[in-house]
Amino acid sequence: MDDVSIIVFLMVMGFLASFIDSVVGGGGMVSLPAILFTGISPVAALGTNKVAAVMGALTSFAAFVRSGKVDLALIKILFPLSFVGSLCGVLVVRQIPPDFLRPMVIVLLLAVTVYSLKRKDWGETSSYGGLTKKMLYMSCAAAFSLGVYDGFFGPGAGSFLLFAFLFIGFDFIGAAANSRALNFASNIAAALLFSYFDLVNYTYALPMGVAMILGAYCGTKMALTKGVGYVKPLFIAMTTVLIGKQLWDLLK
Repeated sequence: MDDVSIIVFLMVMGFLASFIDSVVGGGGMVSLPAILFTGISPVAALGTNKVAAVMGALTSFAAFVRSGKVDLALIKILFPLSFVGSLCGVLVVRQIPPDFLRPMVIVLLLAVTVYSLKRKDWGETSSYGGLTKKMLYMSCAAAFSLGVYDGFFGPGAGSFLLFAFLFIGFDFIGAAANSRALNFASNIAAALLFSYFDLVNYTYALPMGVAMILGAYCGTKMALTKGVGYVKPLFIAMTTVLIGKQLWDLLK
């Protein structure tokens, strides 16, 4: 393909990825393979993907904040932890290939999916009334560790974040909104560090990012309009697809 065709292809894939990612995560499963298809190195593809994705993540985060679905008091505590965790993850990924995590990710995604299916009414209404000290410590540990994971490897990070917020009592819309905040934190940290190390192809990242802004806007608006009845099935569908994708990559 010529340069124009490649950019159009990346913009289409970026829109689709961000539409999904803006609500339940998993968009990297679409955008990263699309960038790798251009032939750039895997590490540069990760950096390019993060710079593009941070534009969509900001759009989604801002839309959820305007809707009042983000718990700003909680996010003020967790946001810096996800940011710092992601910086650590990017530093590690430059030294160690992350593929050894794939079997563990498959098991964890499978557990998340089974748990969500077994709890029929889970996430339909919010029972969140604030954090106990123990739950706050657990939330801080989850924010930091999933930030590291997103900077280091990434697949399923959004789904794991959403599951974590469901676990502490948010409904699916609230969990999606707050997970987007932490996903934005990890994305912007990774994007800054990849840019610092000159591991970003801006010719691909910027137009793809513009498409991701539009995709995130449409995806977030759809979630807020349709509610839990839309987000919960999409969450289960995406975790199932992620399991299949990670199994396929592992077997290859």
